[in-house]
Amino acid sequence: MTLKPTITPGTSAAAIAPGPHLADGRGELSDAVIEALTSGAPPVYALGTVLKADPWGEDLQLALYLLYEPHYRGFEGVDDAREWDPDLLRLRRALEDRFLHALRTELSDGPRSVEEAFAPLLVEPVDLSDSLSHHLETEGELWQLREYAALRSLYHLKEADPHVWVIPRLTGRAKAAMAAIEYDEFGAGHADRIHARLFADLMSDLGLEPAYGHYVEQAPAPLLATVNLMSLFGLHRALRGALVGHFACVEVTSSPGSRRLANAMRRCGAGPAAEHFYAEHVEADAVHEQVVRHEVIAGLLTDEPGLEPDVAFGCTATVFLEDRLATHIRTAWTQGASALRTPLPSHDTTA
Repeated sequence: MTLKPTITPGTSAAAIAPGPHLADGRGELSDAVIEALTSGAPPVYALGTVLKADPWGEDLQLALYLLYEPHYRGFEGVDDAREWDPDLLRLRRALEDRFLHALRTELSDGPRSVEEAFAPLLVEPVDLSDSLSHHLETEGELWQLREYAALRSLYHLKEADPHVWVIPRLTGRAKAAMAAIEYDEFGAGHADRIHARLFADLMSDLGLEPAYGHYVEQAPAPLLATVNLMSLFGLHRALRGALVGHFACVEVTSSPGSRRLANAMRRCGAGPAAEHFYAEHVEADAVHEQVVRHEVIAGLLTDEPGLEPDVAFGCTATVFLEDRLATHIRTAWTQGASALRTPLPSHDTTA
């Protein structure tokens, strides 16, 4: 017997959030999720499909993304009560297990200590030929900046949101420092300075649609995986160490890349808001890097030293998926193709 959430009669309509539209399915699993979300019925799928699904593939990654979004803004026409629907959660857990097993298998020989995981990230590489931000800074074209922003919007329009979930799971130094960084991420009390709002302004400068979740239809699996990773870590207390590792990795690597992307926006004449978003991150994330390493990680491991391998895993998993995404983008651009599933209209200012 499957228990269903109890909804008080007459309140269901008010519980439907004006979120983004659902994307079209990309296979049996994502089709099942979409049908379940729209119909209110349990998802219909074969267990064998989950067990055989490509953990990096379009179908599984989109299905996971769709199952995570009810914990954020939801979807237009989908009842908010589906967030904790046990049938959807059961499928989500099966897909998470497939994804997480693939990550742990790929990184089975990865670092187990924080020092080993983060040491390569603290030194600027001499050879930047494989760096996506370096390419955009030195030779990237405006259409590539627009594609990059459309892809990254699925992350940046929820920037710092999943990391908030770790705060109740921390204590002492780690909790205080994490709350301080998140306060900055959310504009330090000023709505117009929230980093997600700054990225929406960047998108407007580039003639893109700044609405939350607008580009999920065009987002390929390598991009969805980077967004799903932080949702996976954020929604599980057991993965709190990995979430801290993910957050620290982002903060440590952000400042140099942001400097290059600010230069790219300036060189291509993308607009003041486009340049400002990355310029803001150069200084802010340089400070955040120190706080997250010396207070959040150090405080967490003082309280829970057994979580060090998880922190290292969160960092290396982030680097692994970011490298996969960069390879996908560079391969497409080298071939003169779009990195999106369907190209952006060249001159449509609403994209």
